[in-house]
Amino acid sequence: MANGNNGPLDGRRFFLVGIGGSGMMPLAMILAGRGATVEGSDRGLDQGRVPAKFAALSALGIRLHPQDGSGVVSADQVVVASAAVEDSVADIVAATRLGCTRMTRAQLLSDLFNASGLRIGVAGTSGKSTVTGMIGWILHATGRDPTVMNGAVMTNFARPDAPFASAVVGIPGAGGGDTFVSEVDESDGSIAFYRPNIAVLNNVSLDHKGLDELRQLFGDFAGRATTTVINVGDEEAAALAARLPRDTLLTFAVDGPADMTAEALAPEPFAIAFDLVMGGARRRVRLAVPGRHNVANALAAIGAAMAAGVDRDEAVRAIEGFTGLKRRFERVGTIGEGAAGITVIDDFGHNPDKIGATLDTLHAFPGRLLLLFQPHGYGPLKVMRRELVDSLATRLAPEDVLVLPDPVYFGGTVAREVTSADIVADLVARGCDARHVPDRADAAAMLVAEAKPGDRIVVMGARDDTLGLLAREMMESLRAKT
Repeated sequence: MANGNNGPLDGRRFFLVGIGGSGMMPLAMILAGRGATVEGSDRGLDQGRVPAKFAALSALGIRLHPQDGSGVVSADQVVVASAAVEDSVADIVAATRLGCTRMTRAQLLSDLFNASGLRIGVAGTSGKSTVTGMIGWILHATGRDPTVMNGAVMTNFARPDAPFASAVVGIPGAGGGDTFVSEVDESDGSIAFYRPNIAVLNNVSLDHKGLDELRQLFGDFAGRATTTVINVGDEEAAALAARLPRDTLLTFAVDGPADMTAEALAPEPFAIAFDLVMGGARRRVRLAVPGRHNVANALAAIGAAMAAGVDRDEAVRAIEGFTGLKRRFERVGTIGEGAAGITVIDDFGHNPDKIGATLDTLHAFPGRLLLLFQPHGYGPLKVMRRELVDSLATRLAPEDVLVLPDPVYFGGTVAREVTSADIVADLVARGCDARHVPDRADAAAMLVAEAKPGDRIVVMGARDDTLGLLAREMMESLRAKT
């Protein structure tokens, strides 16, 4: 998906610390595709985790180094790291010693984004990656040749020789022009760096920050755009919309009053159809991804594409070909036939809204749920403890089983004030079958051993690429068991 010759970044040198991360890897692809010299390091590379991902980076001409400072050798290198990378990391120590220019991932990405001609920023607590992928696919399928920055692999763009397609590199000036589509992150406050022409706001709910801070961040982001595509079916987003000039808004909602609405939803286990109603016209749409939440995502994407000049019917035809993202309700496989089959699903659900959407989608059809949820950190557990427990307790059926291993941890300083055991204790007190199994492999083995015909096994969590591998390992264990 890259064009590596005569790009606008020719001659610039970048060193990305944590290059395998979900935010860093697509940034590396875009830099390389625009002509920069890109190198990097990653603790996951040193630990031997997900080697295929690093092989894909190497195949793009990106040189990889141990995270020991040996790759940072010149003051000409711009050293890029996420806010989570500590100053004590060897690469950062070397960069400081050499006087390298330092940038955060968000600073560099926002610079690239803000320098583009048409800038579409996708925000919200949930659904950002899916909406970004949908918009990117619509623009690509209608000949606009966008650059797309995503936090997840977009299956429409993945190929055997490019399996980790979390970025698409358009050629500035080609097709529909210099268009950059990117999800923007509120968790570190970096959403404040972005200057979109078209802002998309899916929803506002707890994840990493409190609601007051989120309202400010999302409101300011929307206020900087010429057009804001906003979900007025979400209470918090609707409240923000009420404070913005009406002539800057394109509103959408599922089964609610808005400029664009979805009605007559017809869910399927791995798809959903609905009527798109807009301006008195009604058109049937069938998505190849399931769930009411994906109907809202589709409305957001169609609205953003229309704001970018795409004809509505063209946008609808394109979005029906959207095949989804890796780790977003991804069906890994099924053992057996029909209702007696055991299906394994890999999902990115990690906050109350995302988990709730996945459980609602699954419970629209029969079958017990066996859930493995690995929390994405101790800090998020502390912030969202009450809401997470409420979301799970109100949706878990009596026969469902939920197993929580300890949160993902890759090193560094962390306060362990709220743990997986605390969440399990809260859920047990609410009458749920929830179990704390500290070791993830043991948790997975427990669910495989318990699985019986008709069950759906779901692996959930974020910030850990090996969860996708775990889901596939569980699938193989089921095959060996049957």
